[in-house]
Amino acid sequence: MLRLTKIPGPAPEAAPEAEPESGPGAEAKTVPVPVSVPVPAPAAEPEPRPAPEADPEPEAAAEPEPTPEPEPVAERNAGRRRLKAALWPPRLSRGQLVVALLLFSLGLGLAIQVRSTNDHHSQLRGARQEDLVRILDELDSRQQRLQQEKAELEQSLAKLENSSNQAKEAQEQTRKKATELGVLAGTVKATGPGIVLTVDDPQGQVKADMLLDTLQELRAAGAEAIQINDVRVVVNTYFTDLSAGGVQIDGKKVSQPYRFTVVGNPQDLTPALNIPGGVVRTLESHQARATITQQQKVVVDALVDPKAPQYAKPASK
Repeated sequence: MLRLTKIPGPAPEAAPEAEPESGPGAEAKTVPVPVSVPVPAPAAEPEPRPAPEADPEPEAAAEPEPTPEPEPVAERNAGRRRLKAALWPPRLSRGQLVVALLLFSLGLGLAIQVRSTNDHHSQLRGARQEDLVRILDELDSRQQRLQQEKAELEQSLAKLENSSNQAKEAQEQTRKKATELGVLAGTVKATGPGIVLTVDDPQGQVKADMLLDTLQELRAAGAEAIQINDVRVVVNTYFTDLSAGGVQIDGKKVSQPYRFTVVGNPQDLTPALNIPGGVVRTLESHQARATITQQQKVVVDALVDPKAPQYAKPASK
C-alpha cells in the first residue's frame, strides 16, 4: 500500500481503478487503495471586538419662540365689516324697543322737570324781598286752607258717629255735599268774596294757552268757582285758538277783554297772579294789560248743562 504525505495545496484526485489484467491466468482482482485526503482544519474565528461607545448627542438648542406675525390688512378690514354688519342696522326685538321708548320718555321727563325747577329757582333768586314774602304768605295760606278742610271733614265724621239720629244727620250731610259739588260742577250759582281779573289785549297776542295758564294759577291759589265772560269753568273746560283770531272756550267764542270772575280768598288769589314770572308778568310781556280788582262779594251765575258720562260708570267696591 502506498503512503502519501500531506501536501499543501489542492486535494489530489483519486487514482483511477486498475483495470484487471486480461488473460487466462489472472484470477486475482486488484483492490483499490484508499487514499486519505487531508481535510484542512477550520480557521479560528476572530474574537469579536467591543463596539465603540457612541458619543452622546449634543442637546438640541432651545428654539426661539416665533414672533406673531402682523395681522394682514385684509383680515382686519373683513373683521370691521362683519362687526359693522352685526351692529347696523340694529335688530331690536319688540320688548327691547318698548324698553328703549320708556327709558327715552323717562329721561325726557326728568330733563324737562330739572329745567323747569332751575328756571323757577332762577326766578326766585332774582325776585325782590317783598315778592318772596308774598310767595311765602301764599304757601302759608294754602297750608291753612288744607288744615281747615281737614278739620271740617273730621267734624262731619264726629257728628255722624255721635248723632242719635244718624239717618237724619247723614241726609243733611249729603244735601250739603250735593250743594258743594253743584258749585264745582257748575250746575248752581256761587257767590262769595273774590276777585275780578280783566285782560285787555289790543294787539291780539293773548292765546288759548295763556288763558289756560291763568286758570290753572287761579285753581292752584284756591279758586272755588270761576267764570270767564259768560262761560262757566268746570272740570272739562277746554280752550282753542281760532284761525281768524280770538279764543274759544268750550266751543263758544269769547271776545276780549277777557273777564275772569273768581270766588275765593282775595288775599291768596292776588299774590298768586303777581308773583315774578307769573300770569301778570307773562301777559304784560305780550303787550296785554291785566287789572285785578278785589271784592267782598262776587257772583258766578253762568251755568252748564250736566251731561251723563258716556263711558264712565260708578265702580263697585
